[in-house]
Amino acid sequence: MMSSPEDRKKRIQISIENVVASATLDQRIDLLSILKTFKNVEYRPKQFPGLVFRLKRPKTATLIFSSGKMVCTGAKSEKQAKSAVRKVVRELKNSGIIILGKPEIVIQNIVASANLGGRIDLETAADIMDNVMYEPEQFPGLIYRMDDPKVVMLLFASGKLVCTGAKDEKMVREAVEKLHSLLEELGLIYYEDEG
Repeated sequence: MMSSPEDRKKRIQISIENVVASATLDQRIDLLSILKTFKNVEYRPKQFPGLVFRLKRPKTATLIFSSGKMVCTGAKSEKQAKSAVRKVVRELKNSGIIILGKPEIVIQNIVASANLGGRIDLETAADIMDNVMYEPEQFPGLIYRMDDPKVVMLLFASGKLVCTGAKDEKMVREAVEKLHSLLEELGLIYYEDEG
């Protein structure tokens, strides 16, 4: 029995792997005083100008620069990324580091993986789709640059993919569903249950 496009759309599994958020505090920050106060930080200014502040919950790493800029990585949702930045700022304040304002947090990039539930004909996709790059001798995935929403997808023959460049979780779902519809329209995806 053939499944409907709606059933197949429901089968698409999307998993957020990493959310990168930047934050700005409008002030300079004394990284050495953070290093003296906290055990869970790394700071090697000769190798890298930022201090790494790790949290166990949510499991993230936040880079803090003396300019007051911060970059948080490792979160599994937008909410978690924002929560991690606020927690780092709260911990700094609670330990006597003077923080004047609230951080201005912006989601920079979301990396997600997905499984479309069918096999993809990458060879044909490379021939008929626009904005693609496919060199199987160098890398087994096809790189597809989507214009709207503006993301980059790595597609694998297994039906699995990685989506990067999204600015919010809604954008990830929209991009994956749009790609899935395009692959079906072009006859590039095959399902096991369709003989």
